[in-house]
Amino acid sequence: MSDRPRVVVVLNSERSGPGRLLDWLAEEEIDADLVAGADLPEQLAAGSAAVDGLVLLGGAMMPDDDERAPFLRHERALVGEALVELVPVLGICLGAQLLAVVAGGEVTAESGETERGSCSVDLLAAAGDDPLFGGLTDYNELRMIQNHHDSITTLPPDAVHLATSGQCRVQAFRVGPVAWGVQFHPEASAARLAEWDENKLAAEGFDRATLLAEATADAPVSTQQARALIGAFADVVREACR
Repeated sequence: MSDRPRVVVVLNSERSGPGRLLDWLAEEEIDADLVAGADLPEQLAAGSAAVDGLVLLGGAMMPDDDERAPFLRHERALVGEALVELVPVLGICLGAQLLAVVAGGEVTAESGETERGSCSVDLLAAAGDDPLFGGLTDYNELRMIQNHHDSITTLPPDAVHLATSGQCRVQAFRVGPVAWGVQFHPEASAARLAEWDENKLAAEGFDRATLLAEATADAPVSTQQARALIGAFADVVREACR
């Protein structure tokens, strides 16, 4: 039995996989279990089955679309348990929206804040002493992969707003001491854009080849920033285990 921290990575959609996240967590000596939403544990149990952290991946549904994805009801319950028990959480895109809803915020479908490809993210003053984002404040901006048309339009009460952009107001936030939501995709490499639906992008006014070229150009700094963010989350998980 491993004495390393165990993080459950929630796969909400087959098309929104973990990307480079599992390798990065392994480099941090954290055991990452990729679990489909329908197969989530009943609770964040103590003992040998303890969950030391949750990462909630993306998906093309709303965070309360229980008819389309019945497992979301249970996933929200687990996130609520994590907030009470101070189990570290990192919500990505849909995962961030789910965290926001659980904590009392609001998410709007097709909000008009659509983002595709490599986009600029601006850190706010509160990021300076944040455990995840504090180490990134030397950058003038973050460059992160985005792929959404739904967004968080009202932050939860008492949430700390950490990052924004000109196109989408809520890019990152923290709820309590150890739960974060990010609208962008630190797990996604530039190469993933080659798999996106070219026709759907064109219907929205985006050219896939251009998006891919821009993301590839941004990849060196984007990868460095994303890797630092995941390393900081791993530090939080390890500290919580102590």
